[in-house]
Amino acid sequence: MARLYLLLFVAQIVLAAIALIGCLSAEEGEIRALPRIAWVLIILFFPLLGSIAWFVAGRPVAAAGKPGAWRVGGAFPEHQRPRPLAPDDDPEFLRSVDAQRSTQDRELFDRWEEDLRRREEELRRRDTDDPPQEERRPDASDA
Repeated sequence: MARLYLLLFVAQIVLAAIALIGCLSAEEGEIRALPRIAWVLIILFFPLLGSIAWFVAGRPVAAAGKPGAWRVGGAFPEHQRPRPLAPDDDPEFLRSVDAQRSTQDRELFDRWEEDLRRREEELRRRDTDDPPQEERRPDASDA
């Protein structure tokens, strides 16, 4: 039973600390119902009830258009929520990639073909210009 009381006491202290930090960090004009000093005193003198009261009645309400305010779902219904379009889902992007790829592939193919023709011509010229020579072995008479 003592453990339960200790656990509830720690939970009450943690709740009061969170409420006090929230109260002290809130902007003065955004605190509802009472001035800041009144909320601080209520939270300090009545930690459990004061903390609950702060979260229910005193905490600032996030404005709808306020930057940094978190809203569930980003304030858009699911069917109206803007979705980023992945590149592989964008038909215009895919067309541009295909056009670019086909141009690049064609240029690369043309260069390869030209290089192959050049090499073949060199081999043909070398074969016709230089008839094969017989290998000579050095003789003892040459030395």
